[in-house]
Amino acid sequence: MFSNAAVTLIGPADPAPVEVVPGDSTSDLVLLCEHAGRAIPAALGELGVSDAVLNSHRGWDIGAEDVARGVARALRAPLVLQRYSRLVIDCNRPTGCVQSVPEISDHEHIPANKSISESERRARITEIFDPMNKQLDTLFAAHEPRAVFSIHSFTPRMDDHDRPWHAGFLTRRSPETGEALMATIAGMRPDLHLALNQPYQIDDETDWFIPQYAEPLGLPHSLIEIRNDQIDHAEGVSLWVELLSRAIGAFMEELP
Repeated sequence: MFSNAAVTLIGPADPAPVEVVPGDSTSDLVLLCEHAGRAIPAALGELGVSDAVLNSHRGWDIGAEDVARGVARALRAPLVLQRYSRLVIDCNRPTGCVQSVPEISDHEHIPANKSISESERRARITEIFDPMNKQLDTLFAAHEPRAVFSIHSFTPRMDDHDRPWHAGFLTRRSPETGEALMATIAGMRPDLHLALNQPYQIDDETDWFIPQYAEPLGLPHSLIEIRNDQIDHAEGVSLWVELLSRAIGAFMEELP
């Protein structure tokens, strides 16, 4: 278990917190996948939870990394991937909120997150959360993006309620962006159940990327949520890479 006296959380054998897929230097699109990985620093052991919990939607966004990589490759766009489990620190949450270092995730207790010290919390912020944001700052400065998209996945059932949407497109100030993506995808696959601002809505208290990056710059954006049973297998990933690549590509072509 991570000691209060430790200065460094991530050791030499642990993976780097962030991977950047550089894309084309002329790209004016930036992609992000905050919940791509399941890594846990060796100093934290297994957080006191089972492999089943770590491998479930609680520990990461199932399938999101594969889709994000495929879309980035198809559009030659830069992509930021966050490697550590959202149970260590959730990089799409403000660091002061309860969900940042969750003590409970979908009814599962996370023992290692209970009553952690301020120094432990600060280590997770400075060594995992902050590096992702520094990479985003670098990409934004280098590419001056005209649009930004974050790729996530969600569990089909939460709190005893089914979530029937195949995908949701989340935004507060850029609804036309989500609507445009939905229209293109619906044209290709009218059988899919798509929705704006489902399975949840963006807010300042529990969301980070859109309120802190996209909205202040007035950039067209969407946090794209794909139901994870759509992309937990190779065929589904390929389908959603094609759908999103064509939808985002068409949207970028129409931007002034």
